[in-house]
Amino acid sequence: MENEPRHNELMHQYELPLDGKLALLKYEEREDGALVLTHTFVPPELRGRDLAARVTRYAMEDVRSRGKKVVPQCSYAVTFLERNKEYADLVAGS
Repeated sequence: MENEPRHNELMHQYELPLDGKLALLKYEEREDGALVLTHTFVPPELRGRDLAARVTRYAMEDVRSRGKKVVPQCSYAVTFLERNKEYADLVAGS
């Protein structure tokens, strides 16, 4: 559905479609099940609309519901988790 975040397990990414484009949060899954957050991307023409935060928040809620952990590797994910302490329990090793 347009404008709603979704989990694309096949592509190992969380997506937010808008105006025919995708905001993304890519990950790699480790053997222990933790998701290594590797890259966040918002197309230039969609920036400044809080889309990276929306897709990352959706990902954190999905990770929580599945009982998984995350390893923030990309700079956006690191900053997001520093600013949103309600997700601190999801960081692997916390």
